[in-house]
Amino acid sequence: MQKHNKNHDGNDGYREGSISLGGAVAMGTGVMIGAGIFALTGQIAQLAGPLFPLAFIAGAIVTSFSAYSYIKMSNAWPSAGGIAMILQKCYGSGAVAAGAALLMALSMVIAESLVARTFATYVLRPFDITGGPLVPVLAVAVIVFAFLVNIAGNRSVGLFSLIMAAIKIGGIALFGIAALWSSGFQFAAASETAETFGVTGFIASVALAILAFKGFTTITNSGGEITDPHRNVGRTIMLSIAICVVVYLLVAFGVGASLTIDEIIAARDYSLAQAAEPALGQVGFYLTVVLAAVATASGVLASVFAVSRMLTMLTEMKMIPHSHFGMSGAVQRHMLVYTVVIASTLAVLFDLGRIASLGAFFYLVMDMIIHWGVFRYRRTEVGASSIVLLSALSLDAIVLAAFTVMKLQSDPMIVLYAAVGMIAVFAFERVYLSRWLAPQAAHSHGE
Repeated sequence: MQKHNKNHDGNDGYREGSISLGGAVAMGTGVMIGAGIFALTGQIAQLAGPLFPLAFIAGAIVTSFSAYSYIKMSNAWPSAGGIAMILQKCYGSGAVAAGAALLMALSMVIAESLVARTFATYVLRPFDITGGPLVPVLAVAVIVFAFLVNIAGNRSVGLFSLIMAAIKIGGIALFGIAALWSSGFQFAAASETAETFGVTGFIASVALAILAFKGFTTITNSGGEITDPHRNVGRTIMLSIAICVVVYLLVAFGVGASLTIDEIIAARDYSLAQAAEPALGQVGFYLTVVLAAVATASGVLASVFAVSRMLTMLTEMKMIPHSHFGMSGAVQRHMLVYTVVIASTLAVLFDLGRIASLGAFFYLVMDMIIHWGVFRYRRTEVGASSIVLLSALSLDAIVLAAFTVMKLQSDPMIVLYAAVGMIAVFAFERVYLSRWLAPQAAHSHGE
C-alpha cells in the first residue's frame, strides 16, 4: 500500500497532506448539504409526514453509528480511496470487497446525477420551467464544470469547496431562522393529520435521510490526502455530521413553518424555494434559488472528486478492470472522465426520484457489508467495540427492511432493479476476480 500511495501521489497530482481539516469538512458538508436538503427533503416528507424533521435526527444517529467502523479503520490505515481499503482489509481483494466498493461508487454517481438535476430545477424555477430539455442540459453543464475544477487539482477543490460551503451553510441557516421567525414559530406541517404516515413510513424515510448524510464517506475516500489523518479523519467526519444536522433541522423546521405536508410533497424538487416565497417574499425566493445553486454545485464538485479517487484506487488494487480507450494521462483523470460520462447519462435519461431510491439500496447494503467485515475480521486489531458494530449493522438492517417494504408497496420495480443491479455487480466481480474472499482475509480471521 505504501508503494501505491507513493506512485499515486507522484503520478496523479494528489499529494499526502494536501487537504486541511477545514477543507475536508467543507468537502464532506458540500456533498451532504447539496443532496440532503435540496434533493431529498420532499421525498423524506412524503414518507415521514409531519415528523420529517425528526427523520434527519434519526438519520444522523444511524450515520454516527455507521461512521464508527470507518473511523476505526481509517485511523489504523489512512488511505486515499478509504472505503476500498476498508473492504480489502476485511475481505481481501475478492469479489465481496470489490462488489461492495463498486456499489458505493455507483451510489455516489447516482447522487451526483440527483444533485445535478436538483441544481437545474432550482435555477430554472424563476422562469417557471419545471421540465423540458433545459433541465438535463443544465445538469450536464454543472457536472462538466465539476470535472474542470477537479482536473485543476486538490488545492482548487479544497479552496473552492471551503468558500462555497461557508456561503451556503451561513445562507441556508439564515433561511431556516428567517422562515421560522416570519411564521411566528408556527409549524404549518403539523396541521396535517399523520394518519396516513405510519411507523414503517417514518423508518423508511430514515433510509433517504442516511443518504443525505453519506457525504461523510467523501472524507474516508480522501483519507490519505488529509493532514494528520490519524487524528483528523475522525474529527472531520463527526464535525461534518454535526454541522449538517444543525443545518438540516433549521431548514426542515423553516420549510415546515411555511408549507403544509401536501405543499412540501407537491414541491419536492424545489421545496426550499417554494417555502421561501410566503415566508420571505420575492427577494427571499431569489436568494434561496442562488443558495440552492451554490449548494448543489459544490455537492457535485465534491462527489465527482471522491468517486474518481475511489475508482482510481480500485483500479490500482486490481479490483476492477480498466481501459484507456485511447486517452492519455493518468488513471485518475480517466476515472474523472468515466464518472462524468456516467453521471451525465443518468442525469439525461432517468427519473432521479427513482434512482435516488436505487442509490439508497446500494449504499445501505454496502454499509452493512463494511460493518460485518470489521466485526468479523478486524475488530480486535483496530480496537472496535462489538456492541457498537452490531448496533450499526442492526440499525442499517431495520431501515433497509422498512424501506424495502414501502417500495414494494409503492414502486415494486425499483426493488427488482436494485436486486438485479446488485446481483450483476457481484457476479461481474466474481467472474473478474475468480474468488469471493482473498486468502489474507481468512488468515486475519484466524489470528
